[in-house]
Amino acid sequence: MSPEIVTILALVAIFAIATFLPINMGALAFVAAFLVGTLSVGLSTDDILAGFPAELVVTLIGVTYLFAIAQSNGTVDLLVRVAVRLVGGHVAAIPWIMFGVTALLTAIGALSPAAVAIIAPIALTFAARHGINPLLMGMMVIHGAQGGGFSPISVYGVTVNTIVEGEGLPSSPVTVFLGSLLFNIAIGVVLFLALGGRQLVGRKVAAQVPAHAGHGGDPVVRGHGAAPGPAVGGGGGAVGGGGAVGGGAGDAVDDGTGAPPRVTADQVLTLVGLAAVAVLALVFDLDIGFVSITVATVLALFAAARYKGAVSQISWSTVLLIAGVLTFVFVLQEAGTIDYVGEAVIGLGVPLLIALLLCYIGGVVSAFASSTAIIGVAIALAVPFLETGEIGAVGVVVALSVASTIVDVSPFSTNGALVLANAQDVDRDRFYKQILGYAAIVVAVGPFLAWLVFVVPGWL
Repeated sequence: MSPEIVTILALVAIFAIATFLPINMGALAFVAAFLVGTLSVGLSTDDILAGFPAELVVTLIGVTYLFAIAQSNGTVDLLVRVAVRLVGGHVAAIPWIMFGVTALLTAIGALSPAAVAIIAPIALTFAARHGINPLLMGMMVIHGAQGGGFSPISVYGVTVNTIVEGEGLPSSPVTVFLGSLLFNIAIGVVLFLALGGRQLVGRKVAAQVPAHAGHGGDPVVRGHGAAPGPAVGGGGGAVGGGGAVGGGAGDAVDDGTGAPPRVTADQVLTLVGLAAVAVLALVFDLDIGFVSITVATVLALFAAARYKGAVSQISWSTVLLIAGVLTFVFVLQEAGTIDYVGEAVIGLGVPLLIALLLCYIGGVVSAFASSTAIIGVAIALAVPFLETGEIGAVGVVVALSVASTIVDVSPFSTNGALVLANAQDVDRDRFYKQILGYAAIVVAVGPFLAWLVFVVPGWL
């Protein structure tokens, strides 16, 4: 049996076992990478370890460690309250604010994982505090990052436009950017309507009630003109057992009508640290994982005893999951499985069908591997039939770009992993399955819709 077939069967087995048994898929993937890599593909253990996603692991550890500190001293709560004040306390506006901010960050050049790493912890904490579906909030952040990710100055945009121009194909950077942005906005609308967004309309976050009033200092969420109701938090109850993390009784007003939130010295230091992470990662293009660990360690030096528990809040199960799966994906690539599937598709000879299958190849593979790399592979595979002029090149490029990036909602991608790792007050296994289920829907339907919207009109 050829190595390509063996790796595909191993991938199916990994998913099947992890679905029916409570075993971390990352551990299964490490075993498969070792056995398949050495016995079938002919790789040494050093070769296999070359595919270990060290940068992503450092990013997950660094970001979750930093935001564990930020949450423990109330900084995340402070940022959440400021966000609420900016929209006048309208809960329904917050998911769209997070979408817009993340889109702006990627549009001006931020890597998608860097933008998600900065915004997701804040967004998900707000979701837990105010009863917003965490899946809605997390996916809005990711789709925002992908929506802005193809601007002419973004990483994705530059990558795609450079490849297209290098191959001598017709190019339209603005079309690629707007196509991705509008497609992700449309997904955002569907998510908002399907995951409880309509129930958020009309709700406002009112002033925090002092702890002595019997509400534990939690914000009260009200509809217009409604009587005060119970606190609303992730999982249906007060979050944090009686107040915002690190906050005191009655120390803030969420709707912007009262006194501004009280800021402590620890919070000021943490805000400076978060700003430093954003500047160093987004402006100077330094690795966000190492920068986050550095900032977290510096903050810990100021209050080592207070933050000693922050390390235990790093999502180690998520680190194992992502590291194992991506190491096996590397073995897949080394076995030539991706090229094997791509050549089989090209051999069909029907341009419209080839474009559809390439969209699916880009979507399925990108759910586990680097979107930037897969976009390049997908466009390269499409060049031979695009050069014939039988189908619109710009539409195919937009469809491949969208199909290869919207699947970054997968928990095996950096963005999906960051959302999973930073979710608050959720059953993590259940939330993982929810993200996986949504990702499966996106992988199954997204490439087809991208093909239908961007490719078919150009062929007709």
